[in-house]
Amino acid sequence: MSTEATQVTQAPARRRVSPRRRGQVVRAVQYAVLAAVVLVVAVLADWSQIRRAFFDAEVAAAQFPRVLTVALVNTVSYTLLGFAFGLVLGLVLALMRLSSVGPYRWLATLYIEFFRGLPALLVFVAIGTGVPLAFPGTFLNRYVIVMLALGLVGAAYIAETLRAGIEAVPKGQVEAARSLGMSQSRAMVSIVIPQAFRVVLPPLTNEVVMLTKDSSLAYLLGSTLAQQELAQFGRQALTEYRSLTPVLVAGSCYLIITIPLGFLARRLEQRTGRAR
Repeated sequence: MSTEATQVTQAPARRRVSPRRRGQVVRAVQYAVLAAVVLVVAVLADWSQIRRAFFDAEVAAAQFPRVLTVALVNTVSYTLLGFAFGLVLGLVLALMRLSSVGPYRWLATLYIEFFRGLPALLVFVAIGTGVPLAFPGTFLNRYVIVMLALGLVGAAYIAETLRAGIEAVPKGQVEAARSLGMSQSRAMVSIVIPQAFRVVLPPLTNEVVMLTKDSSLAYLLGSTLAQQELAQFGRQALTEYRSLTPVLVAGSCYLIITIPLGFLARRLEQRTGRAR
């Protein structure tokens, strides 16, 4: 046996770390990093300044009840109006995307790509200035304009969600309906679309959350005190009180809306998964 072979044979066997032990070490490192970050923040932060800026009880109390009766109500109203318009337009666009007629598909694709590519901020500016110029002196008040802006943005995403839901319905069900004498359109309305909505309920709930946050852009359209939504309410109170507490109050109201919706989306997603 050569000298090199003897050295290899006599070398101590390298100790292997089991995957379980490796996972424990990785988790321990992650906990240590998290604890270090929390400790640094706790030591370096000026907690008295934070308390005065964000948690002024007198300023917070002054926001009620208008933050609920005006700002929160307007935010919910804008969101629901925008979602209703976006849902109807999105369904039309989804059916156009699935149409066998080429121009319908091209128009729907163009719309979806256009509005998904634009920031919602630009859509609000364009709608807020363009619609009153195009239809002066009409019934288009602020609520209608906010509904149009939110709905146009939301429809682009809702259309793709609904299209995926419609395509997820087995084609055999349509064929079975046609064999029973149903027309294509009736089979679509009675069988396919209801099932598609059941499939896409979780992502539609997420879309409501997105529209709730996008409704904060309504301030770009100008408003009276009675038309303020949560974000604008918080900004104005911030200027008035020179405190960040109103922003925290407004943010908390957003969470009152979005956290239950997120929880509902997860429950619907779990239920849909079990149904499959």
